[in-house]
Amino acid sequence: MLTVVADFVAPVLVGLTYVAVCSLAPEPARQKINALMVAGAGAAYLSSGAMGMAEVAFTAVVTVCAYLGLSHYAWLGVGWLLHTGWDIVHHLKGAPIIPELAQSSFGCSICDPIIALWLFLGAPSVWTWLSARRSALSPGSARR
Repeated sequence: MLTVVADFVAPVLVGLTYVAVCSLAPEPARQKINALMVAGAGAAYLSSGAMGMAEVAFTAVVTVCAYLGLSHYAWLGVGWLLHTGWDIVHHLKGAPIIPELAQSSFGCSICDPIIALWLFLGAPSVWTWLSARRSALSPGSARR
């Protein structure tokens, strides 16, 4: 049971926490922060060298996604999905993102698509959405 929580539930919670925290940043800072984060994620495996020069090429591709993401959120989502694929490759090769945690790349491959989905939606503030939902459901509000 503990393995299920650590391997599956924790990465989902990390992804949701990332979205919640980033939702606190106002625009355009939210977009810039996410561009920096995906660029950093693209370089996360660089020092491992597990995939040789492909690590450098991957970093370059994700850096381009981060740059394009400064104008279009969808590119940031693409960057996170590319990182998801790279996580899977590293997991299968046995070269995890955190060497001391054998399942860390597997967990990252669960977390990253959550972030990507939010970015494909335009990275709306979940706090604004929750506030609007609460107002709509409160007594005395006009329901349709």
